Amino acid sequence: MKIALITDAWQPQVNGVVTTLVELVAHLEDAGHTLNVIQPNLFKTRPCPGYAGIDLAVRPFKQLRALMDEFQPEAIHIATEGPLGWAARKYCLQRKLPFTTAFHTRFPEVLQAALRLPLFLGYALFRKFHAPSAGVMVPTQGVKRLLEKRGFKNLRQWTHGVDLGLFQYAPHPVEHEFFDRLERPIALYVGRVSYEKNIASFLSMPWQGSKVVCGVGPLEADLKQKFDGVRWLGVLPREVLSKVYAAADVFTFPSRHETFGLVMLEAMACGTPVAAYPVDGPLEVLRDPVLGDHADKRQGGVLGEDLSQASLAALKIPRQEAYAQAQTFSWKESTRLFESHLVRVSH
Repeated sequence: MKIALITDAWQPQVNGVVTTLVELVAHLEDAGHTLNVIQPNLFKTRPCPGYAGIDLAVRPFKQLRALMDEFQPEAIHIATEGPLGWAARKYCLQRKLPFTTAFHTRFPEVLQAALRLPLFLGYALFRKFHAPSAGVMVPTQGVKRLLEKRGFKNLRQWTHGVDLGLFQYAPHPVEHEFFDRLERPIALYVGRVSYEKNIASFLSMPWQGSKVVCGVGPLEADLKQKFDGVRWLGVLPREVLSKVYAAADVFTFPSRHETFGLVMLEAMACGTPVAAYPVDGPLEVLRDPVLGDHADKRQGGVLGEDLSQASLAALKIPRQEAYAQAQTFSWKESTRLFESHLVRVSH
C-alpha cells in the first residue's frame, strides 16, 4: 500500500513522537508498504515560538498539494496538528479523501502552560482539527476516555512499542563515564525540558543520591539556574542513551500530562525500574499485561503522588521485572494496529 504520512515532528527533532514515527515507518516498510513522509525538512521553515529545537513549515499548502498529487497515496495519515497537519487536512477535505489522524501530545495543556490559553479553547481547536478524521489514533485507554469527555469522535486505540535490540537489558546498573563520581542511587530523567513535563517536581524532590537529566528544551536555562547538584547531559545519540538508561538505578518520570511516555519503556527495556505519578501514560506503560490498567499492582515500577517515595520504592523492583514489562510492548503489534486503522483512498 502507498501510504502518505504527514508530520510536523521529524528528525532532527528529538522527542517521543519522532521516535514513534521513525520506528513505525521502518516497520511499515519492512511489511512491504511504500511510505512518503511529508515532513518539515522538505519545506521552508521557521523556529516554533517558545519551543527551541522545533522548526515548523511556513505556508506549506501549495508544495504539499504538489507532493500529494504526485504520490497518489492509497492511504493518508496525518500524525500531528501543526502547519503541515492543517495543510494536509485542507488538502483531504478539498479532494474529499478519507484520512486518519493521531493524538500524540496533550498540546492544549502545553498551550495553557506556555501561552496561558484556556484549556477549553485548546481542546476546541484540536477537536475541530480531528473532527473530519476517519479514525483518531490514541495511545492509551485513559487518553481515549479523556478525549471522549471532550467531545472527540472516531477514537481508535493504538499502543506503541520499544526497540529491544537497541535498548538492551542489564541485570545490574552498569558503570558509565557520564556518571563518574556521582553518588548512588542515581535517578534519571530523559525527555524534553519543556512546559508539559513537570520536571521541577523531579528536580525538587528529596533524594539521597544523584539526579541526572538527559534532554534539552525551552525551560533548560531557567531550571539549571534554580536547581544545583544536577548533572545535565543534553541530547545523546540513541545508542549512547541506551547505556545511560542501563547505568541508572531508577527512572523518575514527573509528567502529569503524558499521552504515553515512550522513555519509560526504553528505561525498562534496559532493566531500570520506573517511578511516576498515577496518571495516563504511566498507568498504561506499567499496566498488568493480563488485568490491564485497572489492576492495583503495577508492573516494572511504582506509581505514587509522592515522587520521592515512589522513586525509593522503585529501587526495590527487580530489574528483570522491569525488562519483562517492556517485552509486553512490541512494534510488530503496534504496526499491525496502525495498519488496521488506516482507511483506503479511492482515486
